[in-house]
Amino acid sequence: MLAYFDCFSGISGDMTLGALIHLGVPLTWLKESIARLPLTGFDIRVADVEYNGILAKRVEVQAGDEHHHRHYSDIRTMIEKSPLPNPARIMALAIFKRLAEAEAGIHGCRPEDVHFHEVGAVDAIVDVVGTALGLHHLGITEAVCAPVPTGRGFVNCRHGRLPVPAPATAALLSGVPTVGTEIEYELTTPTGAAIVTTAAAAFGPRPSMTVSVIGYGAGRRNIDPGPNLLRIMIGERTINQTSDDSEFKCDQIVIAETSIDNMNPEFFGFVMDRLFEAGALDVVWIPVQMKKNRPGTLLQALCTRERLGAITRCLLTETTSLGVRYHVANRYLLERDQVTIESSFGRIPVKRVRYPRGEVRCVPEYEVCRRIALEKGLPLRIVYDVVAREAAAQNP
Repeated sequence: MLAYFDCFSGISGDMTLGALIHLGVPLTWLKESIARLPLTGFDIRVADVEYNGILAKRVEVQAGDEHHHRHYSDIRTMIEKSPLPNPARIMALAIFKRLAEAEAGIHGCRPEDVHFHEVGAVDAIVDVVGTALGLHHLGITEAVCAPVPTGRGFVNCRHGRLPVPAPATAALLSGVPTVGTEIEYELTTPTGAAIVTTAAAAFGPRPSMTVSVIGYGAGRRNIDPGPNLLRIMIGERTINQTSDDSEFKCDQIVIAETSIDNMNPEFFGFVMDRLFEAGALDVVWIPVQMKKNRPGTLLQALCTRERLGAITRCLLTETTSLGVRYHVANRYLLERDQVTIESSFGRIPVKRVRYPRGEVRCVPEYEVCRRIALEKGLPLRIVYDVVAREAAAQNP
């Protein structure tokens, strides 16, 4: 499922959470899931508001008198040890990692030593974790974001008076298309910038997609000329096919990958077997050169969106990897099915592939030919050639 972040008026954590709730993320489930973290004394209040005639959800995280701020390492440990669903946990950790790296660059320290002020408070943690849970609940596997407006002027925070965009926001949006405005307001916050630069794989105009549902999240107040809203559109990506490529079937797969340089190579075969058991369509090992000049392996597993969770769990539990990247890829396919032919070795299945101009090719199945070769004491190539020749003659 594709999500398009149409942040025409910027983005913040509470705006994102509001849009996801408007899209159908159950508030009760969200509260119960976040409450499984070691956070207490918070509540999520949601109100219906109307900005410039558009109905939206405005979220307010109430945390009493809690002013406790946290180190990045504390927040990371809190999320790592939480019982959150794996995809949500991975997303939340990635968002806070980006925030820590941005703050570390500004303050000249290590990410592990970053002391979060505003984004370390309960409301920011709820916004980030709630967003990760919401994207997981809605089945979002791909996100694209519009160019990000930042506003102008100044904002007051724990460090004093800072220019807009705040230094952390500017760092997070480095390399991302942004839009200048004359609005004297912080349209995009550090939390919002971290969320969208983590979740979105691309920035630009809305891609070709069939939109199924739209959600609006409201900022804390409307801003002239308004509306101060974040719009998230969810649907299926579509492809504008030309006469040259319309002959082929098109679908989408997910590519989950991780780079490994510290695992016993004897384990890779076992990991491949487990990935196929988890639903992988294909598994690829690619030699890579990693940091500190270490030789490593890029592990890529292709799967359907429905199997991404199982594939991610397998990669994170069966390997030494600490994180998994994933992205959605479009692909063209030749039509194929399985048929049974009469062969010199009895009735056996073969794969039938159809080409656009009517040609049909039958491909012997490796495992079937392997079994026959072992049973008959024949070379595998002989069995393969016999099956291919007899299948072509029958033209099933």
